Amino acid sequence: MKENNKAILYTIIAVLSWSTVATAFKITLRHFTYFEMLLVASISALIVFTINLTVQKKWKEIKKMSAGQWRRMAFIGALNPVAYYLVLFKSYDLLPAQVAQPINYSWPIVLLILLALFAHQPIPKIKYIGMFCSLGGVALISLGTGGINEQHLSVPGLLLAFLSAFFWGGYWMLNNRNREIDSSITLFASFLFGSIYLAIAAPWMDADLASLPGVLFAAYVGIFEMGIPFICFGLAIRKTSNPALVNQLCYLSPFLSLFLISTILGEKIFFTTYCGLILIVFGIAFNEYLAKTLTKPSKSESR
Repeated sequence: MKENNKAILYTIIAVLSWSTVATAFKITLRHFTYFEMLLVASISALIVFTINLTVQKKWKEIKKMSAGQWRRMAFIGALNPVAYYLVLFKSYDLLPAQVAQPINYSWPIVLLILLALFAHQPIPKIKYIGMFCSLGGVALISLGTGGINEQHLSVPGLLLAFLSAFFWGGYWMLNNRNREIDSSITLFASFLFGSIYLAIAAPWMDADLASLPGVLFAAYVGIFEMGIPFICFGLAIRKTSNPALVNQLCYLSPFLSLFLISTILGEKIFFTTYCGLILIVFGIAFNEYLAKTLTKPSKSESR
């Protein structure tokens, strides 16, 4: 199989996996608290990353990591999986899946803001178009679903869903500075620390893992939200000669997710949710592709 074909296959696996997890979150929350779900999911993902390192024979590289790199991984592990997923799972606990999922999906727009604030990377003026489109989509889902459709939405849930996008943007920004560390090792190390933190906190959180359905669904979340898709997406990016296509295919995930939310969870998908998600995806795609095409090169760049 050609490398590009393998890349497409890996991307499809990642997209299909991510499409199922919003539904899996809500089903798991019927049996577990958001903390219990994360505890099992994080350990399950850690097992996947351990197997991946073993298959790739990269344990020797872990031994070469410096104390500074381990300290960095300890901090990143506190951000992802701990802080990010605790906030994300709690937002799903408080909101319909059709609301929490699209708001969290707006993280690339949040990343632009974080890069401007902390990395001193100014936002090109044309990208404000994409930002306002995506933020307008978030507002339409939040206000439209709660107002036009007369459905009460949790304000803390909305804030947590948006905060999860900030946490993921922050994680991406910090993790992007660790390019000297292999991505497989980064995933293993961050989830190793994250699982340790969660296990230590478990007695204080009164974690009760006696529900077998809860364990199985939470393990599914760990494998198909945190584990396999991250590995497959990383392989797809490395093997493809067209990374734009790989990224574009990922835009299918939230729409497939809405279909599963409707058919499996039985949520009535409101018109405002579709419109809001389209605006979010359009804004992200505009900034990723169209903004570069429409931006005219400066005189210094054209010389």
